Amino acid sequence: MSGSQEPRLHVRPRAERTLGDLAGEFSARHGLTPDPWQQLILDDWLAQSKGKWAAMTCGLSVPRQNGKNGVLEMRELFGAVLLGERILHTAHEVKTAQKHFRRLKHFFGDRADDPTARYPKLNALVREVRNVNGQEGIYLTNGGSIEIVARSKGSGRGFTVDVLVMDESQELGDEAQEALMPTTSSAPLGNPQWIYTGTPPGPKVNGEVFTRTRLDALSGKSGRKCWHEWSMEPDASLDDLAAVAVANPALGGRLQVAVLVAERSEMSDDGYGRERGGRWENASSSTVIDPESWGHVRDTSSLVEDRFALAVEVSPDRTTAAVALAGQRADGKWHVELEEQRSGVGWLAPYLIRLVEANPQIRAVVIDGISPAASIIDELTQAKIKVTTTGVREMSAACGQFYDGVMEGWLRHLDQPQLNHALSTARKRPLGDSWAWNRKNSGSDITPLVACTLALWGAQNSTVKKPVRRNGRSSGQRRAVVV
Repeated sequence: MSGSQEPRLHVRPRAERTLGDLAGEFSARHGLTPDPWQQLILDDWLAQSKGKWAAMTCGLSVPRQNGKNGVLEMRELFGAVLLGERILHTAHEVKTAQKHFRRLKHFFGDRADDPTARYPKLNALVREVRNVNGQEGIYLTNGGSIEIVARSKGSGRGFTVDVLVMDESQELGDEAQEALMPTTSSAPLGNPQWIYTGTPPGPKVNGEVFTRTRLDALSGKSGRKCWHEWSMEPDASLDDLAAVAVANPALGGRLQVAVLVAERSEMSDDGYGRERGGRWENASSSTVIDPESWGHVRDTSSLVEDRFALAVEVSPDRTTAAVALAGQRADGKWHVELEEQRSGVGWLAPYLIRLVEANPQIRAVVIDGISPAASIIDELTQAKIKVTTTGVREMSAACGQFYDGVMEGWLRHLDQPQLNHALSTARKRPLGDSWAWNRKNSGSDITPLVACTLALWGAQNSTVKKPVRRNGRSSGQRRAVVV
């Protein structure tokens, strides 16, 4: 029985040509001959369009012991030696990073002018081999290099590279990724690439970045991403070896059927499905609302028709503030959007005053009573703008309503980048038996999300205060809110 050489899930951008064949030939000359599935990956990773990598972001999910590290060695050898790329290879664990370094030294030798080097032509390119723990690297005379580090909060500092490899991405959190990404901001060759490789995240690891990369690639909306995934069909039996072969391209070669049978008897169903079947169904993530569910309620043409409400949020350090609008659509569904976001707080009260005075349809201005935004309540009150304040109970209810609106499909949003990013980094904080958005420990600014959550509550709640009391009767004609 042989493993499938084609990934079950495969996304790649359009390209004019590829250097993958050259990379495969170069690797083969140095004892690293790619399997067909590995060659397919090289072809996609090294595809070019208009002189740049067609895929800036590359993701590979394949069960363990199939040969993932071999693909990375091929990519890194080719990039450093023939393209002069500066490459930073990162791994979750120190031992994994050091193992990869030892494999690379197999090709280049232990030092410059190493008479025992297996490949003298490669060794002749070596300027330095750095063996210091935590600072391992191979530096070439053509300017190319391969540096290897174990990830940490500050692991990206001091590096400027063309290619960033994030192996063991099933254990790559937002904080570690954000420390690494600036390493390619000034890529020396002006053609950066990010490579994520690993297995589906387990229940006790932080796999949000890898999960997000996968969902983004499979959504089909990101033009410069490629994704290769070897995995079982979701409804396939774990005892069906033919189904398992779909997820293991090296089966029948470096991976034997007898090993899979033995693993099946020793591992739990979830563990075997994830580690050997490549299944993502139970992938771990602490994201409150998953990207797929958020994507289902996206509607860039959504418009509010009634029950307009505004809400305000200020970041804990008071560096940013956001105003959100919510209301009900003509079809009965509810709508939220980020109306405005700016630096600082000084602009907030005057902006709200003008907005409320110009739009009599606004039924509420909502501010959480324990939020940093509460500091502007007095200024609004002096301007005769009535504010609806929330406490712990109302905030908990608001977060629950927002969550239900997404999961049950009755809420719509405009696919705004600031709100999308806030949702991807937001986490929960407990409030008794319920929860609210965690302002203090969020990985980034979540003011757009908190403001939208409160605005939705204000639009739906029947006890809010009308911001401005107006004399005379309404004409009965509906007027759009000017935002």
